[in-house]
Amino acid sequence: MDTTPSSISGISRRVEALAEVSTGYDALFCDVWGVVHNGERKHPAAEVALTAARGAGAKVVLLTNSPRPSASVVSQLDALEFSRDAYDAVVTSGDATRALIAATGGPVFHLGPARDIELFDGLGVARVDEADAAVVVATGLYDDESETPADYGDLLSRLHSRGLPMICANPDIVVHRGDRLIYCAGALAQGYAALGATVHLAGKPHRPIYDVATRVAGMSDRARILAIGDGLMTDIKGANEFGVDVLLITDGVHGDEFGGPGPDAAAVARVLAKRGLDARYFMAALA
Repeated sequence: MDTTPSSISGISRRVEALAEVSTGYDALFCDVWGVVHNGERKHPAAEVALTAARGAGAKVVLLTNSPRPSASVVSQLDALEFSRDAYDAVVTSGDATRALIAATGGPVFHLGPARDIELFDGLGVARVDEADAAVVVATGLYDDESETPADYGDLLSRLHSRGLPMICANPDIVVHRGDRLIYCAGALAQGYAALGATVHLAGKPHRPIYDVATRVAGMSDRARILAIGDGLMTDIKGANEFGVDVLLITDGVHGDEFGGPGPDAAAVARVLAKRGLDARYFMAALA
């Protein structure tokens, strides 16, 4: 029996470079926010590592819980000067969510900033005020720099009183924007579900976004896919449930929980075990 640490549930092996393990996989499903950029600046080492992995033959699919269509995320990456040589495709929660929105037939109440309006482009679904809606589509807070989910208590209560289901276009609870933690649509969905409301999600950790990524990558053998991410209940849980190996980035949104930069395998195992998660490998930052 193989008794290396990476084969024992809950115990991960530290790696210093993606190249140590990427040659064992045909496709990499890599998170975006927190792994390749922090919302304000790209991570150059991640760019170099993913470019090298592609050069060695792996397909790189950037897998993000952004509520926007993939073309918008590509534009954002371009603005951060993140090289297109570092990835083959982008798959977003917005891509996977559009099918859910279209299936409702509308009309929908959009709960989120105006910058996310393109999510609805071409769907033929009417956007209306809350009083006239049949479903809520949450893409984020209206002003995520100044608001928190607590500011939405009254609105969520009104929506729930009418029995409106919610489609959440971004299951992330928080992300880093520079040095700040910013609340995402997942925090609103969490609060709405706590009221007893129905919430539908397509992004990580849920199956639809992985099905889309698998089709885009042209992959059928999940043993040949490595998922890379920092979000425990999105990236890591989603990869575990989809049945693919994981490279956990510890210096991300859960950095404080891991005890700061450079945690040892035992510390990583404790954090993962608390949530019933596994990661075959871990490193502080993608390089």
